[in-house]
Amino acid sequence: MKRQLFSLPLLLLLAGCDMLDYHPYDVRVKGERNINATNIARIEEACRDKDTLRFVTIGDSQRWYDETEDFVSHLNRRRDVDFVIHDGDLSDFGVTDEFVWQRDILNQLSVPYVALLGNHDCLGTGEEAFRIIFGEPNFSFIAGRVKFVCLNTNAIEYDYSQPIPDFNFITSEIKERREEFDRSVVCMHIRPFCYEFNNNVAHVFQRYITELPGLMFCSAAHEHKLFEEDLFDDGVMYYMCDCMKHRNYYLFTITPEGYSYEVVYF
Repeated sequence: MKRQLFSLPLLLLLAGCDMLDYHPYDVRVKGERNINATNIARIEEACRDKDTLRFVTIGDSQRWYDETEDFVSHLNRRRDVDFVIHDGDLSDFGVTDEFVWQRDILNQLSVPYVALLGNHDCLGTGEEAFRIIFGEPNFSFIAGRVKFVCLNTNAIEYDYSQPIPDFNFITSEIKERREEFDRSVVCMHIRPFCYEFNNNVAHVFQRYITELPGLMFCSAAHEHKLFEEDLFDDGVMYYMCDCMKHRNYYLFTITPEGYSYEVVYF
């Protein structure tokens, strides 16, 4: 009788599947997947005939969930933004739930967003979770007649086991859908000359991306501070996003005449 009384609560506990959790690095993902592809379709459709684009870049929301929620609430009060680019580090430890939590917060945005892979996102099974929830680490899209080329530059996480940055991908983007764009923007998590970038090929990287038609500027994150710099003294500016902790973001406006930007605090 005692044995039966002991087993009943245990069976009731096991019956409640919501009370069980998998290993934090298990990549069984509930909810929406392939976010980038879905939102790229939305961006391209909404911006197809626009000659003026306004978009936001952010980065490193990895541990600042309240601040990210505040960012979403703030941005949803605006009516002048077309889309958001997250320049990577959605997670801190590559834990699957971290990506899910960030996805569920960012999905509340009233405009579409895309997310890049950050170096922290490569920890554990993070890259696999990222691929399931967001998509490929290298991707591109066209808004108006501007191509946005989004790159995995987290070289230190791969120990030369994979080509990071992937020059074959960059080369293909120079001509892919060429008739649909006149200008380009390159986005990444880690900029050249950061320790975690493969700086053996930093100048080669710059040579490749400047072959993209009408390259205007580059966006990066990773360093948890806001700054901009002409890294190669060639006129191509790099704009580095702050982390969410400091409650700010870049707002870029692209017009037929060029581009402008401002830093917005929330």
